[in-house]
Amino acid sequence: MSKNPRRRRTRGRRGTVRNVPLRTHWLLLTTLVLTLSAALLIQGYTQHLFDSRADGVERDRGSTSSVPPQIASGGPVIQGAAARTAAPAARTIALTFDDGPDPVWTPKVLDVLRRNDVRATFFTVGTRVAENPDLARRIVAEGHQIGLHSFTHTDLGSASPWRRSLELRETQLAVAGATGVTTPLLRPPYSSTTSALTDAEWSAVVQAGQEGYLTVLTTRDSEDWRRPGVDRIIANATPEGTGGQILLMHDAGGDRSQTVAALDQLLPKLKASGFTFATVGDAVALPEAVRPAGTAERWQGLALITALRTSDGFLDVLSWLLWVAGAISLLRAVAVFVAARRHVRMRRKPWGAPVTEPVSIIVPAYNESAGIEAAVRSLLASDHPVEIIVVDDGSTDGTADIVEALQLPGVRVIRQQNAGKPAALNTGIAAASCNLLVMVDGDTVFEPDAVRMIVQPFANRRVGAVSGNAKVVNRGGLLGRWQHIEYVVGFNLDRRLFDLAECMPTVPGAVGAFRREALLRVGGVSDITLAEDTDLTMALCRDGWRVVYEERAKAWTEAPASLGALWKQRYRWCYGTLQAMWKHRGALTQRGQAGKLGRRGLVYLLMFQVLLPLLAPVVDVFAVYGLVFLDPWRILGLWTAFLLLQVAMGLYAFRLDGERPGPLWSLPLQQFVYRQLMYLVVIQSVFTAVAGSRLRWQRMERYGSLQVPVGATGSAPPASAVSPAYPPSPLPPVSPGPEIERGWHEVGHPVVAQEQAPAPESTPGGGHYVDPGWAPHPSYYAQNQQPPTPTIYQDYR
Repeated sequence: MSKNPRRRRTRGRRGTVRNVPLRTHWLLLTTLVLTLSAALLIQGYTQHLFDSRADGVERDRGSTSSVPPQIASGGPVIQGAAARTAAPAARTIALTFDDGPDPVWTPKVLDVLRRNDVRATFFTVGTRVAENPDLARRIVAEGHQIGLHSFTHTDLGSASPWRRSLELRETQLAVAGATGVTTPLLRPPYSSTTSALTDAEWSAVVQAGQEGYLTVLTTRDSEDWRRPGVDRIIANATPEGTGGQILLMHDAGGDRSQTVAALDQLLPKLKASGFTFATVGDAVALPEAVRPAGTAERWQGLALITALRTSDGFLDVLSWLLWVAGAISLLRAVAVFVAARRHVRMRRKPWGAPVTEPVSIIVPAYNESAGIEAAVRSLLASDHPVEIIVVDDGSTDGTADIVEALQLPGVRVIRQQNAGKPAALNTGIAAASCNLLVMVDGDTVFEPDAVRMIVQPFANRRVGAVSGNAKVVNRGGLLGRWQHIEYVVGFNLDRRLFDLAECMPTVPGAVGAFRREALLRVGGVSDITLAEDTDLTMALCRDGWRVVYEERAKAWTEAPASLGALWKQRYRWCYGTLQAMWKHRGALTQRGQAGKLGRRGLVYLLMFQVLLPLLAPVVDVFAVYGLVFLDPWRILGLWTAFLLLQVAMGLYAFRLDGERPGPLWSLPLQQFVYRQLMYLVVIQSVFTAVAGSRLRWQRMERYGSLQVPVGATGSAPPASAVSPAYPPSPLPPVSPGPEIERGWHEVGHPVVAQEQAPAPESTPGGGHYVDPGWAPHPSYYAQNQQPPTPTIYQDYR
């Protein structure tokens, strides 16, 4: 025994197979979703909570009663915790710039300052420092002083205490990461002079002082944010006396060409008037106005900048992907709609001469006691000559005993040890007498004309397989309705498109028909994948056969009635489909029918059943992001438009299938619950495939809801059509088709002989019986390895 029972290796047909617990993929998925959520929160906070109003914009002024008089009449540099102020020396101008750095205007401002040998103070916004760290470094490298102007240019006076701290701390880290220095200098956005301080603003100044920051207000506003013209900016910036000044200008926040032009004239003019320029720290003689950042602060700052820039790039890529995904989804809806209309017109033309030759029906069964009787009786009620072969794959619930106890003519039971569904199907294929085979799951009942309808496309010799129309029988409750919608709208509309494009990837196991010749040419049903129906269909396409959809061949199947059962079924389907896609990837480079499968079918599956579902959690998280940070009405409008498109497709699909549209009322709920479940199934399947693990053929729980349909054509079988109890009641005689002489198909397989022979006395009311003494022509053994099945005779009295 392995020391670790949760991790072991087994030997399979293809060598070593890993059976590992698949928990790491959920951890990885959770991590990815949390990372995405964090990126969106950062993006939402920095971009959509950014206050882009100009600093001097008119605002409602609040109370000023709590502002100390010495502050209101004091200097522009404030130590809030101690309620002290400082002012520049006479004839000293501290030139300050707010809102940057800006990639266009900050370099031009720096160039003007360098030409005039002037040092200034730049109060920078944290998010813009993260966007332009090279400009922040240039500011410091050229001898200018750097200060803080909050992280998102928010009004600190109206912000909560926790947000004030966050705004200042994150801005400080951004500056430390970009420049390697920290600064205590702070200019709150929307501030002006000390005399204009309100109670709320003073509260922010006090909190900033307690956290170690000096608040720098202004004495003169150039009002360049108004763009009043170069002359007006110069006039506003020129002192009226000789007192020291802290002058406000801007190097970001819009077009600053007037500011740059005004600086070129203002600086020489003020110098000529006897004024000197200094940074804020030098103007008020502050010790250590800027100091080197610690190692921890530097690395934290670099991490913050990296996170911000990464989230920006990630969101840019994501936005493009979502636009592309939306456009592709819309084109898909249009393509499916157009294809469905063309398919309807195309199917009005007959395939050729009516196909009347008998059919072998293979029913692989594993623990199907709940529905096997209804399934077999529905098949015997077909209006087409059939033989039925039930292959019991080692059932433990008496499935084979139930079928044998029915004593139905024309029904054979083959018992075998449990070997999986592919092996059961291959056993049935070997035992079948007919050239046309129908494969049906043990949880499915056929309508009386389903067999006749599904074999009509074989009038075309190119057709190697036919997909029927599988419908959900247990459609009660939300889960049943959602699966009903999925079968009608998703599966069947897609099959019409695949049929038209000649790239059908799957003939469902519930209702499918095949040429025996085609099956033998591809080696029968493979057990390499879990989706044996998809694998087989792709193999037939690659062998040059045409696979079509016959919507008139209707069969009713049990759908999972619990989320757990649904998860297991869809997990197996999706994982098996991925296996089949990988196995048949060579079709991408082939020509003819195989190339159509590869370049049409496989690409379609990859795009709409793998890649888009993988993006689905991103779409959902992005929708929440939009509701919180963007225009919620716009997001709701887009979702409503998408829902209306789904409803329109649903109404059209239901109309094509002859279904009542009532269940479509649950479509909005389906988008919130069922859709997410299906996406998670795809995600788990992809991780399972990448991990190299294998799953076993899993049996779905049966509920006994199957009933023999009596004339059901477009709705669920009525409740009155309950399967008869033992012993069976006499079956009506089967209408004869054209007589077929005992003979051979062109590839050497016997067909059912229809003869005017009397039925045994044990056969009530006519029907079928088997002649055990029949022997095939000797040429049969020259072309077949398996022994033939005794001929089935049919009585037409």
